[in-house]
Amino acid sequence: MKNHAPTLPRRASGWKYDLSKPNDKPEQCSRSASLKTPPNHICHTYFELPRSTLRHRGVGIFGGGISVAVISIIALTLTYMTITAWREVGLTLILVGLFFVITTFWAVIPTIRMDIELPRDEPIRFNRLRRKVYFYQYHFDRFHLFSRQRWGVRPVVYDWDDLVAEACSVYAPMGNGGLIENVVISVIKPGTEEVIDRLFFTHDIERGKQYWALAQLFMQQGPEALPEFVHPPRDWNDDSQLSPIHCIAPKVQWPTDIDLESRTAPSAGANL
Repeated sequence: MKNHAPTLPRRASGWKYDLSKPNDKPEQCSRSASLKTPPNHICHTYFELPRSTLRHRGVGIFGGGISVAVISIIALTLTYMTITAWREVGLTLILVGLFFVITTFWAVIPTIRMDIELPRDEPIRFNRLRRKVYFYQYHFDRFHLFSRQRWGVRPVVYDWDDLVAEACSVYAPMGNGGLIENVVISVIKPGTEEVIDRLFFTHDIERGKQYWALAQLFMQQGPEALPEFVHPPRDWNDDSQLSPIHCIAPKVQWPTDIDLESRTAPSAGANL
Protein backbone atom coordinates (compact mmCIF):
# COMPACT_ATOMS: atom_id res chain seq x y z
CA MET A 1 0.00 0.00 0.00
CA LYS A 2 1.30 3.42 -0.84
CA ASN A 3 2.02 5.54 2.18
CA HIS A 4 0.76 9.09 1.82
CA ALA A 5 3.27 10.58 4.26
CA PRO A 6 5.76 13.06 2.74
CA THR A 7 8.68 10.74 3.49
CA LEU A 8 9.11 7.22 4.81
CA PRO A 9 11.83 5.67 7.00
CA ARG A 10 15.02 5.11 5.04
CA ARG A 11 14.97 1.42 5.90
CA ALA A 12 11.94 -0.81 5.56
CA SER A 13 10.64 -2.73 8.57
CA GLY A 14 12.88 -5.74 9.17
CA TRP A 15 15.55 -4.42 6.79
CA LYS A 16 18.55 -6.74 6.33
CA TYR A 17 20.44 -5.26 3.39
CA ASP A 18 20.05 -3.48 0.06
CA LEU A 19 20.36 -5.39 -3.17
CA SER A 20 22.75 -3.99 -5.76
CA LYS A 21 21.89 -0.57 -7.18
CA PRO A 22 20.00 -0.34 -10.48
CA ASN A 23 23.08 0.33 -12.59
CA ASP A 24 25.52 -1.89 -10.69
CA LYS A 25 26.60 -5.27 -12.01
CA PRO A 26 23.73 -7.75 -11.45
CA GLU A 27 24.17 -10.57 -8.99
CA GLN A 28 24.66 -13.97 -10.64
CA CYS A 29 21.50 -16.09 -10.29
CA SER A 30 22.14 -19.50 -11.81
CA ARG A 31 18.54 -20.71 -11.33
CA SER A 32 16.78 -17.77 -12.94
CA ALA A 33 16.12 -19.71 -16.16
CA SER A 34 14.06 -22.30 -14.26
CA LEU A 35 11.77 -19.83 -12.50
CA LYS A 36 8.32 -21.39 -12.06
CA THR A 37 6.81 -17.94 -12.55
CA PRO A 38 8.90 -16.40 -15.35
CA PRO A 39 8.50 -12.87 -16.72
CA ASN A 40 5.15 -12.09 -18.33
CA HIS A 41 6.66 -10.38 -21.35
CA ILE A 42 10.05 -9.63 -22.89
CA CYS A 43 10.72 -7.47 -25.93
CA HIS A 44 13.17 -4.82 -27.03
CA THR A 45 11.21 -2.03 -25.32
CA TYR A 46 9.86 -3.40 -22.06
CA PHE A 47 10.11 -6.29 -19.64
CA GLU A 48 7.20 -7.26 -17.38
CA LEU A 49 7.42 -9.19 -14.12
CA PRO A 50 4.45 -10.76 -12.31
CA ARG A 51 3.69 -9.84 -8.72
CA SER A 52 1.04 -10.56 -6.08
CA THR A 53 0.64 -8.96 -2.68
CA LEU A 54 -1.19 -12.11 -1.49
CA ARG A 55 0.88 -15.25 -1.27
CA HIS A 56 -2.18 -17.53 -1.31
CA ARG A 57 -5.51 -16.59 -2.89
CA GLY A 58 -8.72 -17.79 -1.27
CA VAL A 59 -7.51 -17.78 2.33
CA GLY A 60 -9.18 -14.46 2.99
CA ILE A 61 -12.46 -15.50 1.37
CA PHE A 62 -12.86 -18.90 3.06
CA GLY A 63 -11.09 -18.16 6.35
CA GLY A 64 -12.65 -14.73 6.61
CA GLY A 65 -16.09 -16.09 5.76
CA ILE A 66 -15.87 -18.66 8.55
CA SER A 67 -14.64 -15.97 10.96
CA VAL A 68 -17.53 -13.66 10.07
CA ALA A 69 -20.01 -16.50 10.60
CA VAL A 70 -18.56 -17.27 14.04
CA ILE A 71 -18.46 -13.58 14.97
CA SER A 72 -22.07 -13.16 13.89
CA ILE A 73 -23.17 -16.04 16.13
CA ILE A 74 -21.26 -14.56 19.07
CA ALA A 75 -22.71 -11.11 18.37
CA LEU A 76 -26.27 -12.46 18.28
CA THR A 77 -25.67 -14.38 21.50
CA LEU A 78 -24.31 -11.30 23.24
CA THR A 79 -27.23 -9.24 22.00
CA TYR A 80 -29.68 -11.78 23.36
CA MET A 81 -27.86 -11.90 26.70
CA THR A 82 -27.84 -8.12 26.89
CA ILE A 83 -31.60 -8.01 26.43
CA THR A 84 -32.60 -10.95 28.64
CA ALA A 85 -29.91 -11.71 31.22
CA TRP A 86 -27.45 -8.88 31.55
CA ARG A 87 -27.87 -8.75 35.33
CA GLU A 88 -26.87 -12.42 35.76
CA VAL A 89 -24.00 -12.37 33.23
CA GLY A 90 -22.62 -8.97 34.10
CA LEU A 91 -22.60 -5.88 31.94
CA THR A 92 -18.80 -5.65 31.98
CA LEU A 93 -18.39 -9.13 30.52
CA ILE A 94 -20.92 -8.35 27.80
CA LEU A 95 -19.17 -5.10 26.88
CA VAL A 96 -15.82 -6.90 26.68
CA GLY A 97 -17.39 -9.47 24.38
CA LEU A 98 -18.89 -6.81 22.15
CA PHE A 99 -15.53 -5.03 21.95
CA PHE A 100 -13.90 -8.31 20.89
CA VAL A 101 -16.55 -8.86 18.22
CA ILE A 102 -16.17 -5.35 16.76
CA THR A 103 -12.36 -5.53 16.79
CA THR A 104 -12.28 -8.94 15.12
CA PHE A 105 -14.83 -7.85 12.52
CA TRP A 106 -12.72 -4.78 11.73
CA ALA A 107 -9.65 -6.99 11.27
CA VAL A 108 -11.33 -9.65 9.11
CA ILE A 109 -13.28 -7.53 6.62
CA PRO A 110 -10.19 -5.96 4.94
CA THR A 111 -8.72 -9.45 4.41
CA ILE A 112 -11.90 -10.62 2.69
CA ARG A 113 -12.18 -7.48 0.58
CA MET A 114 -8.56 -7.68 -0.53
CA ASP A 115 -8.91 -11.34 -1.54
CA ILE A 116 -11.95 -10.45 -3.66
CA GLU A 117 -10.77 -7.15 -5.19
CA LEU A 118 -7.01 -7.59 -5.52
CA PRO A 119 -6.16 -8.11 -9.23
CA ARG A 120 -5.06 -11.58 -10.29
CA ASP A 121 -1.66 -10.04 -11.10
CA GLU A 122 0.03 -6.76 -10.10
CA PRO A 123 2.68 -6.57 -12.84
CA ILE A 124 5.70 -4.30 -12.99
CA ARG A 125 6.89 -3.03 -16.38
CA PHE A 126 10.49 -1.97 -16.92
CA ASN A 127 10.80 0.28 -20.00
CA ARG A 128 14.48 0.43 -20.90
CA LEU A 129 14.10 3.09 -23.60
CA ARG A 130 12.31 5.51 -21.28
CA ARG A 131 14.27 4.30 -18.22
CA LYS A 132 11.06 4.20 -16.24
CA VAL A 133 9.29 1.54 -14.18
CA TYR A 134 5.49 1.17 -14.15
CA PHE A 135 3.82 -0.46 -11.15
CA TYR A 136 0.27 -1.80 -11.45
CA GLN A 137 -0.31 -0.77 -7.86
CA TYR A 138 -3.28 -1.81 -5.74
CA HIS A 139 -3.93 0.56 -2.84
CA PHE A 140 -5.80 -0.40 0.32
CA ASP A 141 -6.46 1.08 3.73
CA ARG A 142 -7.40 -1.16 6.66
CA PHE A 143 -8.77 1.78 8.64
CA HIS A 144 -11.28 2.76 5.95
CA LEU A 145 -12.97 -0.54 5.23
CA PHE A 146 -15.63 0.62 2.80
CA SER A 147 -13.90 3.54 1.10
CA ARG A 148 -13.80 3.58 -2.69
CA GLN A 149 -11.14 6.28 -2.93
CA ARG A 150 -8.64 4.52 -0.67
CA TRP A 151 -9.08 1.10 -2.29
CA GLY A 152 -8.37 0.13 -5.88
CA VAL A 153 -5.75 0.07 -8.64
CA ARG A 154 -3.83 3.29 -9.24
CA PRO A 155 -0.66 2.65 -11.26
CA VAL A 156 2.44 4.64 -10.36
CA VAL A 157 5.51 5.46 -12.45
CA TYR A 158 9.07 6.04 -11.21
CA ASP A 159 12.52 6.51 -12.71
CA TRP A 160 14.64 3.37 -12.79
CA ASP A 161 17.63 5.20 -11.30
CA ASP A 162 15.67 6.19 -8.19
CA LEU A 163 14.82 2.64 -7.07
CA VAL A 164 16.41 0.67 -4.24
CA ALA A 165 15.56 -3.00 -3.63
CA GLU A 166 15.61 -3.94 0.06
CA ALA A 167 15.72 -7.46 1.52
CA CYS A 168 13.70 -7.71 4.75
CA SER A 169 12.83 -10.33 7.34
CA VAL A 170 10.65 -10.15 10.44
CA TYR A 171 9.44 -12.69 12.96
CA ALA A 172 5.67 -12.87 13.22
CA PRO A 173 3.56 -14.46 15.98
CA MET A 174 2.56 -17.56 14.00
CA GLY A 175 2.12 -20.48 16.39
CA ASN A 176 5.61 -21.21 17.59
CA GLY A 177 6.93 -18.25 15.64
CA GLY A 178 7.51 -17.68 11.96
CA LEU A 179 10.01 -15.87 9.80
CA ILE A 180 8.54 -13.71 7.06
CA GLU A 181 10.98 -12.64 4.35
CA ASN A 182 10.34 -10.39 1.38
CA VAL A 183 11.85 -7.80 -0.91
CA VAL A 184 10.43 -4.31 -1.23
CA ILE A 185 11.34 -1.50 -3.63
CA SER A 186 11.92 1.94 -2.19
CA VAL A 187 11.79 5.10 -4.29
CA ILE A 188 14.46 7.61 -3.31
CA LYS A 189 14.04 11.33 -3.95
CA PRO A 190 16.90 12.29 -6.31
CA GLY A 191 19.89 13.82 -4.55
CA THR A 192 18.66 12.84 -1.07
CA GLU A 193 18.14 9.83 1.17
CA GLU A 194 14.39 10.51 1.46
CA VAL A 195 12.10 7.62 0.64
CA ILE A 196 8.96 8.92 -1.09
CA ASP A 197 7.30 5.55 -1.69
CA ARG A 198 7.80 1.89 -0.87
CA LEU A 199 6.25 -0.93 -2.90
CA PHE A 200 6.02 -4.68 -2.44
CA PHE A 201 8.18 -6.75 -4.79
CA THR A 202 8.38 -10.45 -3.81
CA HIS A 203 7.43 -12.77 -0.95
CA ASP A 204 10.88 -14.29 -0.56
CA ILE A 205 14.38 -12.92 -0.82
CA GLU A 206 15.72 -15.52 -3.25
CA ARG A 207 13.06 -14.81 -5.86
CA GLY A 208 13.50 -11.10 -5.22
CA LYS A 209 17.21 -11.40 -6.01
CA GLN A 210 16.48 -13.29 -9.21
CA TYR A 211 13.80 -10.89 -10.41
CA TRP A 212 15.92 -7.84 -9.54
CA ALA A 213 18.95 -9.26 -11.35
CA LEU A 214 16.82 -9.96 -14.44
CA ALA A 215 15.49 -6.40 -14.37
CA GLN A 216 19.04 -5.06 -14.11
CA LEU A 217 20.20 -7.19 -17.03
CA PHE A 218 17.32 -6.03 -19.18
CA MET A 219 17.66 -2.35 -18.31
CA GLN A 220 21.43 -2.37 -18.75
CA GLN A 221 21.94 -4.70 -21.71
CA GLY A 222 18.57 -5.45 -23.27
CA PRO A 223 16.58 -8.66 -23.81
CA GLU A 224 19.55 -10.46 -25.35
CA ALA A 225 21.17 -10.65 -21.92
CA LEU A 226 18.29 -12.61 -20.39
CA PRO A 227 18.32 -16.43 -20.20
CA GLU A 228 15.90 -18.68 -22.04
CA PHE A 229 13.27 -19.58 -19.49
CA VAL A 230 12.24 -23.19 -19.03
CA HIS A 231 8.61 -22.43 -18.19
CA PRO A 232 6.39 -20.38 -20.55
CA PRO A 233 4.92 -17.05 -19.38
CA ARG A 234 1.40 -17.02 -17.99
CA ASP A 235 -1.39 -14.88 -19.38
CA TRP A 236 -3.05 -13.68 -16.19
CA ASN A 237 -6.15 -12.55 -18.08
CA ASP A 238 -6.70 -16.03 -19.58
CA ASP A 239 -9.02 -17.95 -17.25
CA SER A 240 -7.96 -21.29 -18.76
CA GLN A 241 -4.43 -20.80 -17.35
CA LEU A 242 -5.56 -20.00 -13.81
CA SER A 243 -7.13 -21.75 -10.86
CA PRO A 244 -10.84 -21.12 -10.18
CA ILE A 245 -10.02 -18.97 -7.15
CA HIS A 246 -7.76 -16.74 -9.27
CA CYS A 247 -10.53 -16.34 -11.85
CA ILE A 248 -12.69 -14.62 -9.24
CA ALA A 249 -10.17 -11.79 -9.03
CA PRO A 250 -10.37 -8.80 -11.42
CA LYS A 251 -8.34 -8.91 -14.63
CA VAL A 252 -5.38 -6.63 -15.26
CA GLN A 253 -6.51 -3.51 -17.09
CA TRP A 254 -3.90 -0.79 -17.41
CA PRO A 255 -5.20 2.74 -18.01
CA THR A 256 -4.97 3.40 -21.75
CA ASP A 257 -2.41 6.20 -21.55
CA ILE A 258 -0.09 4.38 -19.14
CA ASP A 259 -0.46 1.12 -21.06
CA LEU A 260 0.64 2.82 -24.28
CA GLU A 261 3.48 4.74 -22.67
CA SER A 262 4.86 1.71 -20.81
CA ARG A 263 4.98 -0.40 -23.99
CA THR A 264 6.52 2.15 -26.36
CA ALA A 265 9.68 4.15 -26.93
CA PRO A 266 9.71 7.93 -26.35
CA SER A 267 9.09 10.10 -29.37
CA ALA A 268 12.09 11.74 -31.01
CA GLY A 269 13.23 14.74 -29.01
CA ALA A 270 11.07 13.90 -26.00
CA ASN A 271 12.35 15.18 -22.67
CA LEU A 272 12.80 12.19 -20.35
